[in-house]
Amino acid sequence: MHIALFQPDIPQNTGTILRLCACLGVSAHIIEPAGFPISDRHFRRAGMDYLDHVVLTRHDSWSKFEEWRNEVGLRLVLFTTKAAGSYLDFRYQGDDILLFGRESAGVPDEVVAAADARMVIPIRPNLRSLNVAMSAAMALGEALRQTGHQVSAETGS
Repeated sequence: MHIALFQPDIPQNTGTILRLCACLGVSAHIIEPAGFPISDRHFRRAGMDYLDHVVLTRHDSWSKFEEWRNEVGLRLVLFTTKAAGSYLDFRYQGDDILLFGRESAGVPDEVVAAADARMVIPIRPNLRSLNVAMSAAMALGEALRQTGHQVSAETGS
């Protein structure tokens, strides 16, 4: 299982998501450009000492990420407020990439079109969205539950 962040712009959220990946043995991907330097103190504080335990791949651009994804043949599942299908009804596979967009702007149409599936986490009407780190935790939890993922001492499984 993989989590990918498209051009994240809030360092605390990114650090929290990478900490989640480290704790659960899930690979992480940052699709650049990020809205902050990886040396940002807020990013480091949110990730704490867990950042040394996450398998993290940084992709220079969306096109580089897509090139990598096509080479390895993995399915891309986009989480967006504009989807119709609930994340609870989707059938995950153990090597899926769960993609989350920028906190401030989501993802562009090109990214939406490239996704193999688009999922939403249903929330009450008239509310915009959940925090991206909370969304990633909910989505990853469901995907891992469905696929029977076992946390091991190794990372990036």
